[in-house]
Amino acid sequence: MAKTPAWQRKEGKNPKGGLNAKGRASYKQGTLKAPVKSGDNPRRASFLARMAGNDGPERDSKGRPTRLLLSLRAWGASSKADARAKARAITKRNKAKKA
Repeated sequence: MAKTPAWQRKEGKNPKGGLNAKGRASYKQGTLKAPVKSGDNPRRASFLARMAGNDGPERDSKGRPTRLLLSLRAWGASSKADARAKARAITKRNKAKKA
């Protein structure tokens, strides 16, 4: 039986959120990049805005952080509300730089 790709299994996931290098390497498109943890990168703003709008809890029934919250933390946000605020601020700064 064929094995599922590493990015879908535990060995391809980073325990702190998102994927590890093996998980990114196994992703079919091969274009998955590492998280941008800081700075005003437009890719970071886009990710934070998208994830802030995702349905689902930040913590499970036992109070542990879900994969959603772990991914947000990997990108430098502490919650959905923080991600939304950071995305707006990054976008605003980037627009000011262009003007």
